[in-house]
Amino acid sequence: VVDSERLGRGLEVLLDVEIYAQDSATVQEFEETVAAYEEIVEFRRMYGRPDYFLRVRVADHVAYEAFLTSRLMGHPAVLRVESHLTMKTLKSDD
Repeated sequence: VVDSERLGRGLEVLLDVEIYAQDSATVQEFEETVAAYEEIVEFRRMYGRPDYFLRVRVADHVAYEAFLTSRLMGHPAVLRVESHLTMKTLKSDD
């Protein structure tokens, strides 16, 4: 079991991401770029909407805003991002 707070990643945010294009080159480039972001601990391509589900771990709200605005939303393929903050975790495999 990893203590995320001790690693400086105490804030977890769940994200729904939609992208503009659906051509294979854009999708592949987006997936390779985003998968390399160290803040992302889970990255899934979904059927239907949203296109992607991400689980992000950062130090705090300031770090999340910096990640969101300068990295994720700065990617040209990104159409929409919806952030979800957990009120309470009731069950987790982590």
